[in-house]
Amino acid sequence: MKISTRSRYGVRLLIELGLNQDKGSLQLNSIAQSQGISEKYLGQLVIQLKGAGIISSERGKNGGYRLIKEPRLITLREVVEKLEGDLCLVDCIDDTVDCSRQNICVTRDLWKELSECMIDFLESVTIQDLVDRTVMARLKGNICYDI
Repeated sequence: MKISTRSRYGVRLLIELGLNQDKGSLQLNSIAQSQGISEKYLGQLVIQLKGAGIISSERGKNGGYRLIKEPRLITLREVVEKLEGDLCLVDCIDDTVDCSRQNICVTRDLWKELSECMIDFLESVTIQDLVDRTVMARLKGNICYDI
């Protein structure tokens, strides 16, 4: 499984908003320039993140985007699920899927455990954690955002 640019760029967008939350709303072109991401692509992501209740938008001269929730309350799981969809690695581990081999397949449990580990990890990391990492990286002279 690969995390798509949708999630990677979405997380970078949220880090940027978290880094600047005390400055009010950020315009999309400012985020795009800072992150080196197409403004058009970010435009697609903000629609999903806004619909998910993670960010809000404001119109007008001082308009832009801002986090609705505190960065410490936004987990990577929430973000990745909103942008990618279901996080199960294989369809057969979803309890709603009927598989004829369900009771005899040893690999099903393996994929289920692996999915649970990934979900638990994504649940344990917040946007605030990544904001803090970014601040530390900047202090060390490293400003790479691609996670």
